[in-house]
Amino acid sequence: MKSPESGQVLAFFAIALPVVLLPVAAYAIDATMVAGREAALQAATAQAAETAAQHLNIGAFRSSGALSLDARAVRLAVDQTLIEEEPNATVDSYTVRGAEVTVATSELMRLPLSVFTDTVVLHAHAAARLVAGYESPS
Repeated sequence: MKSPESGQVLAFFAIALPVVLLPVAAYAIDATMVAGREAALQAATAQAAETAAQHLNIGAFRSSGALSLDARAVRLAVDQTLIEEEPNATVDSYTVRGAEVTVATSELMRLPLSVFTDTVVLHAHAAARLVAGYESPS
């Protein structure tokens, strides 16, 4: 003989699944996607800064012997590297101070499963410095 309470677990899961478990799963998927995109944006920003830091201002070096970066070449290098690495990213700012360059980027990301918001804005920044010397051949 069945008890009058049989099937209550099934009813509980029928209600709990869409109300609790599915939003938690959607959040986990969205959070994973955001973390992956943020890591890719940070890597691209760091690569852009490192590439830009290789553009020596030759005129200033010849006249004074001081290491400094060519601001126009830096801008082109940052833009080109970002286009190659992360086409959806935008350069928020870049700063050249002597031999150091700082790059700040952002990217708008759409969340496929989020209930609360459709998009998030990811930000990254990186700095690199031009240094004298060379790598010795091995």
